Amino acid sequence: MKALTVDVKASTGRILCCTIFRQGGKKLLSKGHVLSEDDVRLLENEGMQEVWVTELEDGEISEDDAVMQVSREMGCGCLEIRLAAGGRANLVATEDCCLLVDDELLKQINCTSSVVISTLLNFSHAKAGQRIATVKSAPFAIAQSQLEAVISILRERGPIMQARPIRQPNLAILYTDPMSGSRAQQLFESIMRQRLERFGIIPSFVLTSVEEENSVVRCLQHLLRAKPTGVLIASTTAPAGPEDVVGRAMAKIGCHLERFLAPVEPGNLFLLGYKDDVPVVSAPGCYRSAKPNVVDMVLPPILARYRVSGWEIACLGHGGLLA
Repeated sequence: MKALTVDVKASTGRILCCTIFRQGGKKLLSKGHVLSEDDVRLLENEGMQEVWVTELEDGEISEDDAVMQVSREMGCGCLEIRLAAGGRANLVATEDCCLLVDDELLKQINCTSSVVISTLLNFSHAKAGQRIATVKSAPFAIAQSQLEAVISILRERGPIMQARPIRQPNLAILYTDPMSGSRAQQLFESIMRQRLERFGIIPSFVLTSVEEENSVVRCLQHLLRAKPTGVLIASTTAPAGPEDVVGRAMAKIGCHLERFLAPVEPGNLFLLGYKDDVPVVSAPGCYRSAKPNVVDMVLPPILARYRVSGWEIACLGHGGLLA
């Protein structure tokens, strides 16, 4: 890649090395812009006679082509790619979704000298139209060999990112209390509503139960017959783990207990189980306040029908200090 100053009339098809401004400071053309015949006439009308440009050499790929090629390989799901000025491509959600990010692969790609990628956090909830990632190239052009190396890694190990759509989730809520399930509902329903409104949903099924093993078992069985996207158990107590009432009830209905304890504050006493493919979540103490806690971190993948593993819960420690 070589830079040179040329006559405006001879600049068609070349790449601007610097942003050009009109008198008064308004931007006329951006750095990295490929000059067209219309651009040349525009520059002449502005009284410009020379421009600083660059030319690609053999074995080089323009910044726009590079970021578009990487963008097409790095992501999948409900997203679209929008080319932006300055060797950038933005990936935008086309519908409400949960973002799944391969952090190790992202680090590997970002160690190259040719392109860098920034994304939202893993398990982030994104609205339709929201930018979820940006790919940025080194200025003007990169070596074709470097681009091919990045593309090869992505095809072998990718994608880095999946925008998993959230479509018509039907969440079930079970309120439990040692004396009266209705008491738990009265205490937590307003907070629960506020929490779920962040994701644009309302509960589809709601039951209350005395926090007694057989009663909780019956309620869970009833809720699961409706085939919900997930079940949240909102208890007024703070159980010590799977051996307490809620945990024993989950085991009794055949839940596979995926994980107890989360490296998240608030929300340490998180308990996740699966009855077939339906996640059942107990998070004692997380419904007393609308402030962010572990429930907010795991709800997006649950609503997107993604099976969260115990390992992924363990990985929430980095950034898990929410309060």
